[in-house]
Amino acid sequence: MSTIRTTIDIGASPETVWRVLTHFPSYPKWNPCIREIHGAVEPGARLKMRMRFSGKRSYWFSARVVKTIPASELHWRDRFLFGGLFDSVHAFIIVPNGVMGVKFIQREHFTGILVPLLLPFVVKKRSRGFERMNAALKKLAETKR
Repeated sequence: MSTIRTTIDIGASPETVWRVLTHFPSYPKWNPCIREIHGAVEPGARLKMRMRFSGKRSYWFSARVVKTIPASELHWRDRFLFGGLFDSVHAFIIVPNGVMGVKFIQREHFTGILVPLLLPFVVKKRSRGFERMNAALKKLAETKR
């Protein structure tokens, strides 16, 4: 398995979920996984992020936005050291699901020669981190209706 995928149903409009998801200055207040994020939500933009998947330890990394569809999708790509070793494309996908709700999908797909070696060490922590972030996004988006 080279893809981590989590989902959650959110009782809010795609536009509301998108507004919460892309309002980066508020991340430290609500997001337990991505503690800080700086940059623009536009293809080609560089994002600088501080992640914390578990415990108190966090780390910084940079990614490049590769796709944005307002109220629908945000994708970024990051690379470990240089391309081809342990690369990933992280996606947030908002799918309308009823009159006032969405299915929120958070997915990360890994490629590169180090995937078989490194992926077993990141799957559990990242999956838990994604689930915590999804729950926090749901809570906040549902209060913003």
